[in-house]
Amino acid sequence: MKQLDIRKMEVDEFFKCNNIWDMKKQQKLADQFYNELITGNRVTFVYVKNNEFIGEGSLVFDMNDSDYTIKGKRIYLSRLIVKEAFRNQGIGSQIINFLIDYARDLGYQEMSIGVDIDNLVARNLYRKEGFIKVLFQGKDAYGAYQKLLKEI
Repeated sequence: MKQLDIRKMEVDEFFKCNNIWDMKKQQKLADQFYNELITGNRVTFVYVKNNEFIGEGSLVFDMNDSDYTIKGKRIYLSRLIVKEAFRNQGIGSQIINFLIDYARDLGYQEMSIGVDIDNLVARNLYRKEGFIKVLFQGKDAYGAYQKLLKEI
């Protein structure tokens, strides 16, 4: 497989992610992510093909939840998503591995992620990539989910 063009997204490019997911439909999340980018609490990397955003994944430094983040030790992998037409091509795995290397270079030893229980495709991907320790399982306004952990 050809090496992906993964690069750090600049804040002023944030709204190009609408190409990957419907930011208007998920306005509250989009606002949260944008604010985290501006404050430096989030760093987002994008996979670009022909100047088009195809996939994205972010790292969040502080979630105010020790299951997700512990300063200097545990970082949160957020919003891993690949444009629907490009799924099942290994892009998600390559983005995860890129983010793991980036977090490790920053000195982190653990990475967490949250996943909906009914999202079997994502759960299988995360298991394959080593997110096997379940820190928490419960429900919120969006439904049943798990918090998973991987040592990096």
